[in-house]
Amino acid sequence: MTTHGSPPRRTTTADRIKDFILGEGLRPGDPLPTEAELCERLGVSRSSVREAVRTLSTLDIVEVRHGHGTFVGNMSLDALVEALVFRGVLSPGDDLRALRDVVEIRRALDLAMAERIVASLAGTANPDLHALVDEMVAAAADGRTFPKQDRAFHTGLLARLDNSLVGQLVAAFWDVHTAVVPKLGISVASDLEQTAQAHGLMLDAAEAGDVEGFRAAVVSHYDPIDRALEVTTA
Repeated sequence: MTTHGSPPRRTTTADRIKDFILGEGLRPGDPLPTEAELCERLGVSRSSVREAVRTLSTLDIVEVRHGHGTFVGNMSLDALVEALVFRGVLSPGDDLRALRDVVEIRRALDLAMAERIVASLAGTANPDLHALVDEMVAAAADGRTFPKQDRAFHTGLLARLDNSLVGQLVAAFWDVHTAVVPKLGISVASDLEQTAQAHGLMLDAAEAGDVEGFRAAVVSHYDPIDRALEVTTA
């Protein structure tokens, strides 16, 4: 009898090392057994372990510290960012589809987390975030971009949430966005002021407990890049 669908993926040595990390309850920074110990525990060759460690190292699942051993990595999203940036500049498509996808995901994350962000900031004072907004507005008035402040603002909005993954995702897609835009020749310089001011509106709405106001500011924040993409693909 013929079965349809893809065959199950073969379990690799890298998979088994990941299972070992989970099974032992290891955390980032914890040491892994030596190469010889892993070979014995997993019943595989040294070459298999070495290849698996190289693969997992590129994903930041493990970290090799020469002279000290192998440790559980920080498991950042750096590898995801690199892959998405490369995808964006390698095959942008006739309508810059890759960049549109990234913008759409960024906006969706911001809108999806609106209620949580507003609930965490309602009734609070956030001078550090207001200072970032002031710096962005001043830079925009001078015709300068403000990537450092922009990234810090978006991650700062999520800092009070009990969800570290969404903060990492927002930061990762922000990194992809800002890396891909200049490589594809997109310019939003004329809309810098709207973008800067939209950050202020987002913060004001969050502190006031205004979810709909926050969402409206998010939409305004992405208007400039939407317009730039429309002009570029027209």
